[in-house]
Amino acid sequence: MSKIRQIISKRFKKTKTGKILHRTCGQNHYNSSESSKKRKNKRKDKPLSKGFRKTIKQQLSQ
Repeated sequence: MSKIRQIISKRFKKTKTGKILHRTCGQNHYNSSESSKKRKNKRKDKPLSKGFRKTIKQQLSQ
């Protein structure tokens, strides 16, 4: 398994319906100043934007 493939498989998750999810950025520190609603929403995985979707799907299927 190539290094790129390993990196992608750790950072992205493919759902049963075919969506690709990624972890929300900005969760590590400096969150105390943000609202609780914003902090709660950062815990969820977000769907990947359309521009990257095709590339990531190809890498995950290899």
